[in-house]
Amino acid sequence: MATATMTSLFSLSLSVGIALLSLSFLTTAVSASEFTFQEATIESIQLAFAQNRLTSRQLVGFYLDRIQTLNPSLRCVLEVNPDALAQADEADLLRAEARGGKGTLGNLHGIPVLLKDSIGTDDKMNTSAGSYALLGARVPRDAFVVERLRSAGAVILGKASMSEWYSLRSWEMPRGWCARGGQGVNPYVKSENPCGSSTGSAIAVAANMVTVSLGTETDSSIICPTDHNSVVGFKPTVGLTSRAGVMLVSPGQDSIGPISRTVSDAVYVLDVIVGLDPRDEATGEAAKFIPMGGYKQFLREDGLKGKRLGIVRNPFSDSRGSTAASIFDQHLVTFRNYGATLVDNLEIENIDIILNPSKNGEMGVL
Repeated sequence: MATATMTSLFSLSLSVGIALLSLSFLTTAVSASEFTFQEATIESIQLAFAQNRLTSRQLVGFYLDRIQTLNPSLRCVLEVNPDALAQADEADLLRAEARGGKGTLGNLHGIPVLLKDSIGTDDKMNTSAGSYALLGARVPRDAFVVERLRSAGAVILGKASMSEWYSLRSWEMPRGWCARGGQGVNPYVKSENPCGSSTGSAIAVAANMVTVSLGTETDSSIICPTDHNSVVGFKPTVGLTSRAGVMLVSPGQDSIGPISRTVSDAVYVLDVIVGLDPRDEATGEAAKFIPMGGYKQFLREDGLKGKRLGIVRNPFSDSRGSTAASIFDQHLVTFRNYGATLVDNLEIENIDIILNPSKNGEMGVL
């Protein structure tokens, strides 16, 4: 009963906060009818900025409206940044100055980003891992990845819900549930598992409540929710993205990664957040492998030519004849048609042990 009451109070406070921000937006908004917000990519948004068809304030206002409308049912945003519109205004001002030859703009300039609630921000928002235990606590500085986002001009829109304490609070709790926000809901099939622990980050992107988001992964915490909510996400190699300022489960496994609606958007975010950070030793070795010129150069239509892709079916393809299996096979045909060589039916030695957390040692580590 207490949890239900607290969750109701959370919903009320979030709604009031969004309403106040939205009111501020409406008093100064300019028509952006020429721009289609839904499914907008970073490229399309930046082009609209350049052509004076869109402002960052309009974009943030759109997402605030979406959050106010959809979050009561999807429960994927824990709180919005009370300074989001101010950051958007600053982005618009700097863009105008850049047109006049004053300064340069970062690759994510004016782009709203939602952060998983375990990623620290030195601002008016909480960093609580979805728990009431840390509500009101303050972090000493922005997480390194947040510093990089701000330097690139991104607007920090708010904090996304997550499986509380990465589901380590209890093995019995549903994936995507946290005390502060309640149960995150799959936006396509509400009865389906939205997966975790970066649940809110994936749901919000899928439902067009933000352009892109950040999640964290120990073991499938980005991959699973992006798969279940039909968006794009990947776990960067451990050490490519600094974990400094982020609550960790396992320093040897955890990584911070992008979640978006397109592969290209995920790569744009990755380019911004990777890099050497003295506060995370793992970045020292990994930084040597960041390509000169970043990752965007590899976004090529003919990128599959000459690639060898291994296909592991056992024990994952246990639904032969299903819709999922037929779609999977169609993707393999696409890979071949675009020049990839497929090495099918790969076998992984000791796969049963590897997939059993109690036998592979992972539970002991966590």
